[in-house]
This record gives sequence, C-alpha cells and structure tokens, in this order.
Amino acid sequence: MFFDSHAHLDDRRFDNDRAEILADLKNYGVGLVMNIGCDLKSSLQSVALAHEYPFVFAAVGSHPDDAAQVDATRLALYRQLCTDERVKAIGEIGLDYHYEEPSREVQLPAFRKQLELAQDLNLPVIVHEREAHADGMELIRQFFAVTGVFHCYSGSLEQAKELVKRGWYIGFTGVVTFKNARKALEVAQWLPLDRILIETDCPYMAPEPHRGRRNDSRLVPLVAAKLAELRGLTAEEMGEITTENAKRLFRIP
Repeated sequence: MFFDSHAHLDDRRFDNDRAEILADLKNYGVGLVMNIGCDLKSSLQSVALAHEYPFVFAAVGSHPDDAAQVDATRLALYRQLCTDERVKAIGEIGLDYHYEEPSREVQLPAFRKQLELAQDLNLPVIVHEREAHADGMELIRQFFAVTGVFHCYSGSLEQAKELVKRGWYIGFTGVVTFKNARKALEVAQWLPLDRILIETDCPYMAPEPHRGRRNDSRLVPLVAAKLAELRGLTAEEMGEITTENAKRLFRIP
C-alpha cells in the first residue's frame, strides 16, 4: 500500500473529477492520503474531504503565501479545527523566499506562531521551506519539542542530517524522477529508511513521464519506485515502509 503524505485534492483543478480520482486510488495501490491546508478555505475543505472519505486525513494551516492572514483570530480557528479527530497535523506552514511576497518580516512571525500552536497541541507539522534554509532551521531549533516533515525537500544533505537527528522526517515528490534532481537524490540515498515519506504535492510536481501535467495521488507509486531503485528495494516494499512512517508521524492507527 502507498500513502500520499502530501496532497491538495481540494484544489479547484480537481473540481470536475475529484470523486473519480478518489474512487480510482485503490486501483493504484494508494490506501491513504493526507490532504493539506494552505489557508483557511483549503483547511476547511481538507477537513470536509477527510470526513467524506475514510482513507483521507487532514492538516490545517497557512502556507507562507497566506502568512499575512495569520493573526489571533486565524490561529483560534485553526485551534478549533484541530479538535476534529480527522485533523492530524498543522500544515503546510513555513517560509518561501523565492519571491519574498509576502516579505520575510511577515512570513517569520506567521511560521513561529503556527509552530507555537503545534507545540501547544502536541501535533506534528508539515513544513514548506524554499530558499530559506538558514531561517527555517533557526526557528526549528527553537522548538525542540516540535517535529514533523519537511515536504518536497530541497535542502542540503547536512541540513537533512540535522533534521533526522532532531526526529524529523523528509518528504519526496516527483522531483526525484527529474534529471536535475541531484541534491534530492543525494539525500534520498543517505536518509534512514524510517524517516522517508512519499508525496505527490498534487496538482503540482508530477513525476516523469507525466512532468508538466496535472498531478494526482494515483502517481505516488512512481515516486516510491524511484526511491526504491535508489535503495535496492521494490516499489511495494518502499510503499509499505513509507506508509508505516507516515502513520507513525501522523499517529494513525
């Protein structure tokens, strides 16, 4: 079985065929999905999806793009959503300095506040970190009781080693199938097997040979197959390993 540990199946690009995709997952061996919030609307949609489909779970939170909206009212709403048994994590939260819109001065406190929420609620976090390695790690070090996953990992091997030492997991998308994925492959080859997660980040990051098209959770076995090739395993073995890892992280029986 495969567990897509990071999906956005609530995205409007699935409005015409969402039900068909979710019904078809079993035909690809995909048994569990973590659907991720990026703002209040998508967090609410993720929770609703998790109630509609028993194999879907939800994470709630504000992506760096939504950092300006992370105030006391928003945090209170996320806190309330986290009382729902279908919500298993805070995310996706973090830092993205690629465009710096909103600014770092807005993103940093939003990330900190959501880490504080996760610490208060004893929940794992799902971190989006892009071109913000130093600041991201500095904040992580301040919240030693909080762990989770750095999704769609783009950091260095050295950063990965520190994250693993601190109890974190690392998620890989279809990027590992790209020809220019040198850094991700280096990390994937080193990473302890009990810290690897697989994900689609759909509708983004479709693996080869589907690169450039809309992605969905049915393609997560292709990510598992690439990682399995790197580690001398079968795709099915990698699927089982990463499923157990995700269930452990998100505390899913």
